[in-house]
Amino acid sequence: MQSSAPEHQPAESDFYRVNRGGGLYSEAISQRLGAKLALFGYRKKLAPTTLTIFNLGISAVVSALVIATAGPVAAGEVPGFVIGLIALAGWQLAYAFDCADGQLARVTGQTSPDGARVDVLCDVAGQIALVAALSATAVAQEPETPAWLIALFAGGWMVNLITSVMATGPNPVSMLNSTTLPIRIVKLIRDYGAIIAVAGIVLTVAPIAMIWFIGAFTLVNGAFLLTSIAFSARTALRD
Repeated sequence: MQSSAPEHQPAESDFYRVNRGGGLYSEAISQRLGAKLALFGYRKKLAPTTLTIFNLGISAVVSALVIATAGPVAAGEVPGFVIGLIALAGWQLAYAFDCADGQLARVTGQTSPDGARVDVLCDVAGQIALVAALSATAVAQEPETPAWLIALFAGGWMVNLITSVMATGPNPVSMLNSTTLPIRIVKLIRDYGAIIAVAGIVLTVAPIAMIWFIGAFTLVNGAFLLTSIAFSARTALRD
């Protein structure tokens, strides 16, 4: 593990300055909240991996709650807006911890291959739980939801995670390199913070529409995957 104490007591702005982006929404909200959590972690002498575990724990507990109450919410036995609000806030908080662990590691010099692996593995576990929660809601609300749609949704969701990891590797590649506002707005459909915000809002105000969210997200990810394959293949053939 690389470790070097900062030369001065870092401020919240120092943590935000080293954020890894994620999109317009993530930079404006998730990464800023992450900087606050990273500062808290620094003052409490927490390791970055501790924040990573917080991310997984919150995400898993919230998703488990959504799964456990999916049936009762659909039957009108449990108020859906309460579960939705808990999910909306909980998933956003979990993602903020996901942003915070990297910020804390980079500012304090605690980056390491092991920590990076734990971060990715916890991201995968947390997102599997989230996908299960959204799928459980869709099936509870619409029992005729086809199994193939849930399968495509689950597989397609991982496209977002995989491409995010690839984009931060040693040779990151983006199909849209422009940083203009219109392009950044278009990229919101790939912004994890924005995606889980929309999912939480649907869960809160109209859980019966979750199947439409799943369908739309599956189409977007499918199109993105095919476009990415074509883009990468064309680049590889030119090399």
